[in-house]
Amino acid sequence: MSYYSPLRLWRIFLLLLSLYLLIKKRESFLGIRPLSPLRLRETITVLGTSFVKLAQVLATRSDFFDEAYLRELGTLHDDLPPMSPAERKRVFARAFPADPFVRFEEKAIASASIGQVHAAWLEGDVKVAVKLRREGIERRVRADIRILRSFNRFFRPLFSTLTRHSIEAVIEEFAAMIVRECSFNEERRNLEKFSAMYAHSGIVFPTHYPRWCSDDAIVMSFEEGWRFDERERIGEAGIDVAVLIEKLVRFYTDQMLVKGFFHADPHPGNLLVRSDGALVLLDFGMVKRVPNDTRIAIIELIRSANERDFEGYVSAAKRLGTVAYDAPSAELAEFTERMFDIFGNDALDSSSMQKLAFDVLDQTRNLPFKLPQEAIYILRVSAIIEGLGTTYIENFNGIKDILPILQRNIPRALGMKDSLVETLFDEFSRLPEDVGALRETLRRASRGELVVELSPRQMEQLHADLQRSLAPMYAAAGFALGAFAAWMSGWENASYVLMCAAALRMWFR
Repeated sequence: MSYYSPLRLWRIFLLLLSLYLLIKKRESFLGIRPLSPLRLRETITVLGTSFVKLAQVLATRSDFFDEAYLRELGTLHDDLPPMSPAERKRVFARAFPADPFVRFEEKAIASASIGQVHAAWLEGDVKVAVKLRREGIERRVRADIRILRSFNRFFRPLFSTLTRHSIEAVIEEFAAMIVRECSFNEERRNLEKFSAMYAHSGIVFPTHYPRWCSDDAIVMSFEEGWRFDERERIGEAGIDVAVLIEKLVRFYTDQMLVKGFFHADPHPGNLLVRSDGALVLLDFGMVKRVPNDTRIAIIELIRSANERDFEGYVSAAKRLGTVAYDAPSAELAEFTERMFDIFGNDALDSSSMQKLAFDVLDQTRNLPFKLPQEAIYILRVSAIIEGLGTTYIENFNGIKDILPILQRNIPRALGMKDSLVETLFDEFSRLPEDVGALRETLRRASRGELVVELSPRQMEQLHADLQRSLAPMYAAAGFALGAFAAWMSGWENASYVLMCAAALRMWFR
């Protein structure tokens, strides 16, 4: 089937509408009901990689979907149809002109959206995992991106400015990320960086074999364990789930708030739990960096949330870019307090929390929330980790369960070491550099050379204010030019009308 056939476009529309109805708990829209769990999974499978990636995020949210939907969506992580034998052979031949394996299992042990994994053995009976890239995957992904951009252009006039910018940010960030994810050379480089940067994190990463890696294949050590959401088997092994969740949150604190380099796809299929309780992280195609000003805004967000300083929370959200810079702080602080009261209430079950939260959102739908490009994957990872917690702990949510762990890790995020002596030594070692910076600042200030930079949010707000201020002048200038043209053409009455319009536009600007 063509990537742009009417049937495929209709399936995309039906899928997006079904997800919206299920999340909003609505039965129908214009007489169209959401797809059943089985049809939803089948539709996503037929549509392919881009839509599987979207479903992988949603499959962790037990507060959005009932058990039947979760069961079907859960199989999308590593249970997609594999390539045909002919396709696999073509990819294998391109990746390995000289076959390096003593034995290669032709049946894939896992088949995901970008590639599929086979067991194989090298010389010396070394068992490895061989990940092969799906044939033609990059062309298909680029076609999906064009379809999403076309839908966006068609519906663009229906959205407010902030919503429109948020949707465009999602599409552009998604497009950039998924194209990179289709390159296995990029994934190999990400694995190398992770292995070096987090060598002492206590998390296990596969070891790759660069000699046999290419853009079509990655050869890695074979890692074994249970999927993170295999609750019964992990419980039967006597592994403490609370320790696992704390370890996972602490590791993500390191990635997002300390190092600023994080794995953006920690769905259950990419997180294994070994019998000794160790966590294994797989699949490094989706990796992101967190800019320093974003990390600082997140830390301030966490600190304000823990201290229930809601005005501070709103201020940090503005710096993060999730709230418009000119949004009313008092109204947003009240909204934030109400949401914290809901999700921090142990007496409520998850469905009650969801209903109350949607009620509050309905009352505040005109507040200027935004989704900036750099925050998309941070929010995505937060949603996945919160979703993983709901697998084990009833009513698990970020406010009452993750926030205390984050709060304990803020000192490390701010650069504090494990002991006071180490912290003092570290601060002392930086003292000459800090004194030098202070001296340079004072020197520039005394010469009138001090430069003050505005944040991107402030620049965005100034740009919007400037556009609003200039719009009446542009309109008045247009009327004035029209009046001049009418006068030169001998249409005197028309020129008077246009001049009056120009004057009124300037008067009522």
